[in-house]
Amino acid sequence: MSRKRPNPLQWLWYVYGGRLPERHREWVLHDITCRTWAVRHMIRALVQVSPGLLLLLLPGPLWISAMSLLGGVLMAVWYSVSAMEETCEHRLAKHGYPIGTGRTKRAEATASLRAEQAARYAALYRNQPDHE
Repeated sequence: MSRKRPNPLQWLWYVYGGRLPERHREWVLHDITCRTWAVRHMIRALVQVSPGLLLLLLPGPLWISAMSLLGGVLMAVWYSVSAMEETCEHRLAKHGYPIGTGRTKRAEATASLRAEQAARYAALYRNQPDHE
């Protein structure tokens, strides 16, 4: 199966929690497990709160509207980051993947890098001669 990217309207549906058609299933897996998955998640979160920009159109002092909007965006980002992995796993489950698929795929992708880092660490710090 190829990774077919959704069109902009489908992507917005996906951002707001909708399930994409079956032909986009591989793209969803890629979206959740690629190297930039956290950045993609934050973009989705910011798009979700972007209708709040309409608050700036309300009559009244602009600074009050801007500060309330900023507070809301900061809180939304805070909660989005705190539940990032769980949200991504839920998106994958909606598209037919078992829970844990995202974590597993990301771990597989970084396994060789982690092994290399562990080997360098062991070479530097584990085999040091004792100083008397």
